[in-house]
Amino acid sequence: MKLSQLMPGERAIAAGIEDCPLKNRLLDLGLTEGTPVKCVMRSPLGDPYAYRFRGCVIAMRKKDADGVRGSYGER
Repeated sequence: MKLSQLMPGERAIAAGIEDCPLKNRLLDLGLTEGTPVKCVMRSPLGDPYAYRFRGCVIAMRKKDADGVRGSYGER
């Protein structure tokens, strides 16, 4: 699944990041394989999304969130 498929309140476990412009930034923030991620909110128009992981909240556009693979975690 892609991170952009999470609905607010749902959680996933990061499984990898595809080659995208934000890849190095996300890795620097600690979004590595096995990191729990929670979708915090979506904007009213559906883009961007906000995700919480390792104590930070980051907003990502859908096209960037599509580049992060994950598996569903605890809901």
